[in-house]
Amino acid sequence: MEMEFDVQITKKDLYDYQLHHAYTSPSGLFGTIVGCLFLVGFFNTGTPLYLLIGAFIILYFPWTLHIKAASQAQAPIFKRPLHYKLSEEGLEISAEEEKQLVSWDDITKASSTGKTILLYTSKINAFLFPKRELGERKGEFVQAISRYVAPDRVKIKAV
Repeated sequence: MEMEFDVQITKKDLYDYQLHHAYTSPSGLFGTIVGCLFLVGFFNTGTPLYLLIGAFIILYFPWTLHIKAASQAQAPIFKRPLHYKLSEEGLEISAEEEKQLVSWDDITKASSTGKTILLYTSKINAFLFPKRELGERKGEFVQAISRYVAPDRVKIKAV
């Protein structure tokens, strides 16, 4: 089963990935819990400093991720659509004259957010496939991933 398509990655796609990655990691969860504890402290004691610290901790993470996504979106690689080809050999990515083939064995995890399907090659690196870009081919794409990637690595929610 071969499949080819183009994907344009936007700042919103990068932000969606950043949020997903941050809030599914231990440090992101820990920061949110600490921020919430400060807010609980404010509601229990009425101390304004607790409100300020809690709000800062909770809002700081999304704000910095937004700035990071905006910065990443300026990279030349995201100025034009990326061309993807899925085949038995792996996932081939083309951008202008450059081509890279990623073996299916190198995909460590396949997961999704509400807006994006993610193929991880490490704990922090992933290929992003916005669902809006896949359109009606989302199901076919997930079937291809499920065919080539080991079942214990596929954690894609219903598309």
